[in-house]
Amino acid sequence: MDSAIPIFKNWAPEWLIRIILFSLLLPSIVLFFLPLANINAAAGYYGSEPADIQFSVALFYAGYVGFYSLERRFFTYLATKEYFIVFTFLQILTSFICYHTHELYILFPVRFIQGILFSSTVNLSLSLMFTRLRSERAREVSFSVFFGLLLCAIPFNNFITADLIDSYNFNIVYKGALFSYLPSVVLLLLSMNNIRLNVRFPLYKLDWQSFSLYSIVLCLIGYIMIYGQEYYWIQDERIRYGVIVILGLTVLFALRQKAMKRPYVDLQILRFRNFKVGILVLFVMYICRFSLGIANNSFSTVLHFDPMHVSYINLLNLSGIVAGVIIACCMILQKKKIRHIWLPGFLLLFAFHVSMFFLFDVQADEPNYFIPLFIQGLGVGMIMVPTIVYAISAVPVSLGPSASAICLAIRYLGFCVSIGIVNYFELFEKSRHYNAFQDHLTKMDLMTNYYFHKQTSNLATKGMLPGHVTKATSKLLINRVSEQNQLRFAMDYYELISWLILGTLLLIVFSPYLNRTTAYLRSRRLSPA
Repeated sequence: MDSAIPIFKNWAPEWLIRIILFSLLLPSIVLFFLPLANINAAAGYYGSEPADIQFSVALFYAGYVGFYSLERRFFTYLATKEYFIVFTFLQILTSFICYHTHELYILFPVRFIQGILFSSTVNLSLSLMFTRLRSERAREVSFSVFFGLLLCAIPFNNFITADLIDSYNFNIVYKGALFSYLPSVVLLLLSMNNIRLNVRFPLYKLDWQSFSLYSIVLCLIGYIMIYGQEYYWIQDERIRYGVIVILGLTVLFALRQKAMKRPYVDLQILRFRNFKVGILVLFVMYICRFSLGIANNSFSTVLHFDPMHVSYINLLNLSGIVAGVIIACCMILQKKKIRHIWLPGFLLLFAFHVSMFFLFDVQADEPNYFIPLFIQGLGVGMIMVPTIVYAISAVPVSLGPSASAICLAIRYLGFCVSIGIVNYFELFEKSRHYNAFQDHLTKMDLMTNYYFHKQTSNLATKGMLPGHVTKATSKLLINRVSEQNQLRFAMDYYELISWLILGTLLLIVFSPYLNRTTAYLRSRRLSPA
């Protein structure tokens, strides 16, 4: 970097520069999980099923993960200001396309491109931020702020879009994202000098082959995990051929990386024990993180909270995330042992899942869920940043970019696996419980007869015509059974995750070398994943 020429103009104070960088990051982070803000409204708008909306998020994630390593070539080729303007304009363009399209075959590739552009936004914004920070303390604080924003994306999206989606069509959220880029573009044009951070390298010998192999594997993993249970896994040709292609391309990709002088992702990082432990913990944490969606779904379908109400009570989860990230950042700065950070974090997640297992009911008071939601956010916030810092710091500085790329891939894999497990429990376990309930829904069952006569009497008292009473009572009975299926599936899932967390806690407790291991950032050039 040429230190004689500042990246930003002299009139721009440091606080304004940080606002500019975060104002550029925030709309992209909002776009990340935007379709999940109201998955049913999104599915209705596109005329699709919820799995298609989940896949659109997975494609965004896959674009981010796949392009992360290739993006560095563009980063060194273009001047900083020019690069910012190009990908910000493209993000505005893709948001405009998403605003106008109703077709999934257009939405899917555009979402993948948005993930690629998000990778550019993250790498350039955080690289600028990290190179400006002179102390380890400031770097770790910025690291925590970025990942805190990522963790807050889902509850924040739910909060800011609940009223919009309730009043307008789903695509209004893309219109809002489109206009949110304009302030950052104006600030960039006014405050940045047109210089480059590195010596310009021509864009030849781009490893697009590795990018293509890597991205195809990532997209297929998302497809299989999201649609697998619906298609009965390998019994369906699409899933079976997808698995074969993943295995073949993965072997080809690994062989290619070993043969290359400058690999796309250096697989030597897998030789470091602490790195492998770190990505394992990160994978488990990401599975646990997305279990909150089941609780929110139960709030809507069983307790009949409207989307705005769900978004409001999830502010407690958001506040827990913020508190957890702050606590974790302080513990990293104090160089606490990683075991002393992981143990309370996973204990909080364990407490959340166990408490929710007993709180699931067809009738409940809203305040009962306040503390569990806060605890879940607190646990996730405490684990996320220290785990990534721990994994990246476990390898030499020269392998830091590859470690970041693998951590990013593990987070994507955790996201997809969590969806796959949820879909398995929702489709398979629900049907199993439904069949079990059917065995008791007979005229000989006393509880069924009691409920049937009670509802028939209530409906008749309220003036319903005798010819419609029986049909209405049967429909009410079916609705109650559906609610019970939802609760039983949620309880089964939370029981499984509780055992998973318990196993992780035992691993942390009985791994002796973790007792003397700390996490810290060792490089100003470290690019966070």
